[in-house]
Amino acid sequence: MSSRHVGAICGAVAVLLGACLLAVLVGPAGLTPKGVLLDLLDRIPFVDIESGLTPRQQTILWEVRMPRVALGALVGAMLAVAGAAYQGVFRNPLADPYLLGVSSGAGLGATVAIVLGGAAGTIGLPPAAFLGGILAVAATYALGRTVGGGRTEVVIILAGVAVAAFANAIQTFLMQQHDDTLRQVYNWMLGRLATDGWSEVVTVLPYVLACVAVIVLFGRTLDVMAVGDIEASSLGIRPERVRLLLVCVATLGTAAVVSVSGLIGFVGIVIPHAVRLLVGPGHRLLLPLSLLVGAAFLVLADVVARTAMSPSELPIGVVTAAIGAPFFLVVLRRSGRSVA
Repeated sequence: MSSRHVGAICGAVAVLLGACLLAVLVGPAGLTPKGVLLDLLDRIPFVDIESGLTPRQQTILWEVRMPRVALGALVGAMLAVAGAAYQGVFRNPLADPYLLGVSSGAGLGATVAIVLGGAAGTIGLPPAAFLGGILAVAATYALGRTVGGGRTEVVIILAGVAVAAFANAIQTFLMQQHDDTLRQVYNWMLGRLATDGWSEVVTVLPYVLACVAVIVLFGRTLDVMAVGDIEASSLGIRPERVRLLLVCVATLGTAAVVSVSGLIGFVGIVIPHAVRLLVGPGHRLLLPLSLLVGAAFLVLADVVARTAMSPSELPIGVVTAAIGAPFFLVVLRRSGRSVA
């Protein structure tokens, strides 16, 4: 890895650490950078430092702020890496983690849990959303294989559109029949990073670590597949198998984080493109940088969501959409020019 690449990664790490520190400090609890850093050092084994934070401030730091920052970093990292993987395997600059119906399936699963779950709806919502996202992608691939054998990216994408439309139709019907649940469903669909301690972080961490590791390991393979399936096959790569593996892995990670965060759009489009503009299309650098920048982006977006209308809180999906929608239009315009 060249010194330029090392410098880019170190810069991204610094940005992420700065974003996390800012997110921990912002709020009415009166936390100071010195107090937070000293309390972090005090948690290291065999280190005993008086941070100066009150017991209340320590509780806010470790049971409210830190879990929320950690969850935001995990969700942003997974969505960004999944977006880069989708764009690589489909060779489509507009692909994102929700391309194959993950969001629609997860939304339907969450709606079913809220409508039918009663008092247990909140408890059953994450697993229902996770299962819905996985089933939607499975249905997409099953449909894609029956139409054209699933051998082209276009067939799979169109199958995803059909599955998403069907899931959205069922979700709309359920919401219409149970209008008393509309607020709860919409709150989930607009995204949120509210946590109940560290439970959500512990739940999604294994999925994120495993899925990100697999995707990053295939960085060189994605670079080869970028030139086309025929050329990749001539070098001993099985494009269809690699595509299926990476789509399954990216979908699994996306479904896991979406199940606890709700639907947070545009991260998977904005971050990989922004990184690609800075360092080029090589996936061996694009993937780790997307991970770091995606984590920092969502942590900062959550700061905006918490403070823009304080004491009220904006859904974080509104913040990411406000940033991502204009960027999406720019990407569309650039893509149109390249086609012309």
